[in-house]
Amino acid sequence: MQHFDVLIVGGGMAGATAAVSIKKQHPQCRVAVVEAFAPKTNAHPSFDDRSIALAEQSIDYLSRLDLFSKEWRFAEPILQVNVSDRGHFGKTTIAPKDYNVDALGYVVEVNPYGQFLHQQLQSHDITVFCPATVAKLTQHQAYVEVTVAFDSDAEDVTLQASLLVVADGAKSPTRALLNMGFESFPYEQSALIANVKVAQGHKGHAFERFTPQGPMALLPMSDDRYSVAWCMKRDELDEVLAYDDTKFLARLQQEFGYRGGIFEAVGMRSSYPLVHGRISDVVHHRVVIIGNAAHAIHPIAGQGFNLGVRDIQSLNVCLKNHDIKEWGSHTFTQAYKVARERDIGRVMTLTDGLVRLFSNHSRTVAFGRSCGLLFMSLFTNLKAPLAKQLMGRVK
Repeated sequence: MQHFDVLIVGGGMAGATAAVSIKKQHPQCRVAVVEAFAPKTNAHPSFDDRSIALAEQSIDYLSRLDLFSKEWRFAEPILQVNVSDRGHFGKTTIAPKDYNVDALGYVVEVNPYGQFLHQQLQSHDITVFCPATVAKLTQHQAYVEVTVAFDSDAEDVTLQASLLVVADGAKSPTRALLNMGFESFPYEQSALIANVKVAQGHKGHAFERFTPQGPMALLPMSDDRYSVAWCMKRDELDEVLAYDDTKFLARLQQEFGYRGGIFEAVGMRSSYPLVHGRISDVVHHRVVIIGNAAHAIHPIAGQGFNLGVRDIQSLNVCLKNHDIKEWGSHTFTQAYKVARERDIGRVMTLTDGLVRLFSNHSRTVAFGRSCGLLFMSLFTNLKAPLAKQLMGRVK
């Protein structure tokens, strides 16, 4: 029976990043990944590639591990963030020069970035079981025993691990095997996701625009594209998804305005429901939960994956601070829990608060929002907390 020091369930963005970062910082340890889906073979960016926003703090951490490069064709810097409330006078701008950084973050396309991470898995002596899933899980005092089933005729294998890291996404099957609760509530809106080409180029500007229908975010991508996240109620979403390209671009332009330029092309559109959710506990016996398996937040501030990166960062600190024989112990898991609870709680509270604040149609509340955004535009120190949150500087 194979034994690993760390076994990671989930080889997506969070799981693969965790595996490679652990192996790079602790080369003596034995690391394995169980992933359900084989990676795509096309590593070239396409018009429709989905993207994630990496905050400045995440960029700093990943760059030190050679897990990010500002020279990548599929990475675009965020050189300015513009925040506005449609129909009201308040707006503000956040620029990197006010915080002594070159960029507030980067927008990275998931497909080529995922390809890079899987190449890293292969080149760092990390055992990968793929395509495969966890069929059974048993926790013992000194280890966790996992039965891995393959999507082929291959026989199941049984593995042992001192520490199990659960990173298999928001609908985590492993979380269910552990009988761990996930407290969640749905928002009244869903998010429409698409890439849009802008005629004059985006100049590295990102936009967060609050409308009566819901928030809209435009993130700069390569080749003069924006990644659009447009939140709206489900009944309206179905209607907008059915538009042809011309009608969709006209509606988007009408709702957003012209501050971001003239939208001239749109790719495939998709959607997903918006949920606020958090696991009952980020640790279990010899288990830690990271990424979307531990927390689901609204995309309003682009903090989802960055929260997962900080999960990984804290996990590596705990690995460094404990002897390898202690990995997965009660002392270890409690140290991880203490390290993560405050940050997760703060980001989730802030994100949910922003959603509720800008979804309130009271004239009094709207006037207060506008005054707040106006004062932020006049006094840099007033927008520092929001800017630091966007950059991932939470400590």
